[in-house]
Amino acid sequence: MQTSRKKQLAGIWGGPALLGLWASTANASVFWLFDPKGVMADTDLYYMIVDLLTMGAIVGVTALLVIWFMWRYHKGKNRGSYHPEWSHSSFLEVVVWGIPIIAVGFLAYFAVRGTFELNPYNPTILARDTQTAGKPVRVDVVATDWQWLFVYPQYHMAVANQLVLPEHRPVFFRLTSTSVTSGFFIPQLVGMIDAMPGMRTKDALESGHVGEYQGIASDYAGAGTSWMTFKTRIVSQENFIGWVHKVQSSPAVMTESGFNRFARPYINVHHRVVYFSQVPSGLFDRVLMEVMRGKTWPVPPQMTENMVAYIQKQSAEHRD
Repeated sequence: MQTSRKKQLAGIWGGPALLGLWASTANASVFWLFDPKGVMADTDLYYMIVDLLTMGAIVGVTALLVIWFMWRYHKGKNRGSYHPEWSHSSFLEVVVWGIPIIAVGFLAYFAVRGTFELNPYNPTILARDTQTAGKPVRVDVVATDWQWLFVYPQYHMAVANQLVLPEHRPVFFRLTSTSVTSGFFIPQLVGMIDAMPGMRTKDALESGHVGEYQGIASDYAGAGTSWMTFKTRIVSQENFIGWVHKVQSSPAVMTESGFNRFARPYINVHHRVVYFSQVPSGLFDRVLMEVMRGKTWPVPPQMTENMVAYIQKQSAEHRD
């Protein structure tokens, strides 16, 4: 999919230099957005580059024309002729109105196409991916202060602060939050979407690149936002099945009372990952409704009044 996008851009702009630029940025691992490893992220980058090149071409040509006019019609140089009776030019009318109409139409086509392809609730780009293999994976995402809980309802298990997915299988997320709005963002795999309290949002991704990718909370969500990160691992189908068996054999289980404890504000300074072999059925919907009815997990005052001491205390506790 990523290679085909590059070929499409080269076809549109006829630019081998563009492919070189893309390849050079992709090799720089710090530029996550320019090194997509998932279908959604790759498609998002494709449309961003189309927009930038189109607007850059318009601005660039306009700037060159301004410079040319300044040079040609500079007072005293006598490079251009003067026509005091001139009042109309059909050619200029076509240029002045035609180029903006063509540019807007061109961008509108890609905007509409991209809207449907990247619609997080129903991304058509995933349906057209010919490399898809296997049934979709469903993941319910619950953002707390300041951790992530990933529930796998198909496997009746949950994992805190780590997301593991099989390659070449579409993944569909449902997201909510127990507190403030948190931005769910895996730059190399899928664009950002908000997980909001008392609401349910959706997202989707698919990747054929085995590896580990950084997930972050892209919205500021309070004192522990900087530690609200998670690793996303894309593994082979065989390794995914083995990992599922590993989680399902964990002695830890997630109960309703256990979730209430998990949802209390906590700064995960050691980025600890916890496996829960069992999880109550319908936990996501229950949390959604409870928050909608006004349930909260308040932040202790001492957490913000003396954050350093509180982090040291929680670091010593090693809470699960």
